[in-house]
Amino acid sequence: MFTIFSVFLVLVVCTRAQHYGDFSGLDLSGHDDNLLQSSPAVLKTLQNYEVSNNYHQPQEEEHYDHPKYEFKYGVQDHHTGDIKSQEETRDGDVVKGQYSLHEPDGTILTVKYTADKHSGFNAEVIRQGHAKHPQHSSHF
Repeated sequence: MFTIFSVFLVLVVCTRAQHYGDFSGLDLSGHDDNLLQSSPAVLKTLQNYEVSNNYHQPQEEEHYDHPKYEFKYGVQDHHTGDIKSQEETRDGDVVKGQYSLHEPDGTILTVKYTADKHSGFNAEVIRQGHAKHPQHSSHF
């Protein structure tokens, strides 16, 4: 694609450039003579540039490493109440993990999950404790 664009760009430049010399040795049969005589520097470049019909872009071989990792993460800020954790492992196409967080209502939410190419994504949601909501009283 770049080659086609480059040749097109060169031809446009050729039509805009001034006449600098004779290029009788250049075989571009079927093209307008004014175009061939328009820019010797560009046409000389085209003459020296060989375009092969047998050119094949090299095929890059795709390489995939076996994905494998494990991580753990956690926060325990009792001052703000931000308490949460997560852990996950992956081996190939199989992912297993869980995360949990302390909700403002006092419950602990835990999600355990697995994912693979056969079963897809599956999650089990577990809520521990009883929600506590503060009672608001009006002082009117």
